[in-house]
Amino acid sequence: MLRRLIFWDFPRGSWQYDIIVIAIVAFLFLTPRSWFHDQPRVPHSSQVASLPSHGESVFWLESELVASIPEGERLVKLSGVLSTQRGRTVSLTRIEPIYDSEQELKGYMAFAKP
Repeated sequence: MLRRLIFWDFPRGSWQYDIIVIAIVAFLFLTPRSWFHDQPRVPHSSQVASLPSHGESVFWLESELVASIPEGERLVKLSGVLSTQRGRTVSLTRIEPIYDSEQELKGYMAFAKP
């Protein structure tokens, strides 16, 4: 019986096959995240890239990340996102929009104190 279970040797539509499928689906949906150490990722970490520079720290920010934050709160909130992602305090000094040749917004450059 164990050999048939391991090699999935039951005909499709049999009660044994149905039990194995139900067990697999139950395992997928009922297993707690903590068993696999699956933790939430740093918010928006895929929308931020560090760029090489001399003096200031420069970051590329995707437009969707910045657009979701009210303009008056951008420096503070984005400093928090960058600080969380980098594991150290990041203080942004300014954020500049970057446009392509057709004047479409492509993203933002964020400048931080070194």
